[in-house]
Amino acid sequence: MTSKEERLAFLEEMKDVRRIRKANRADVATPRELTPGHVERQRAAVATPLKDTNPLTSDMVEPLTAHDILSWQRPGIQHGVFRKFRLGQYPIEARLDLHRMTVEEARREVYRFIGDCVRYGLRSVIILHGKGERNPDGIAQLKSYLAKWLPELNDVLAFHSAQKHHGGTGAVYVMVRKSERDKQHNREIHGSR
Repeated sequence: MTSKEERLAFLEEMKDVRRIRKANRADVATPRELTPGHVERQRAAVATPLKDTNPLTSDMVEPLTAHDILSWQRPGIQHGVFRKFRLGQYPIEARLDLHRMTVEEARREVYRFIGDCVRYGLRSVIILHGKGERNPDGIAQLKSYLAKWLPELNDVLAFHSAQKHHGGTGAVYVMVRKSERDKQHNREIHGSR
């Protein structure tokens, strides 16, 4: 076939084709009406509440007063280590201040704070909860909840009310578990299993 014959054959094939009059661009405008899929996704989002993964109890707890001392440790903590810890002899690597927070806000912050401590390898921290001395009933609400929450967190090894110069019974030292990464690092340095 010559080029003239090819051209004629091409034109014969294309005789019913009509030219597109619109611009050669995609329509990217947002549709004005809601599609059934959009409505269904919106309904599902509203109907399904977010799952609270925070394990800390939000039930009622045993009330504590301003002068009650908090003290708790998991089995296996050496006596000398706990003694040094409760006397405030370990450097404080981070602090969380719960003053002026609601119980729910404090619950979220404590959970997040302990998780961050493990993630960043912080072992000895302090949480300032206040004494509740201004409360008419004399109950230290955040302190009471904190005494219940800290043992519920597997990453907390021990806690004890702080020394006077760190806030006394209005604050608590918290000993945090080593992260797996830090444990592995120690194994490598010291050559143990």
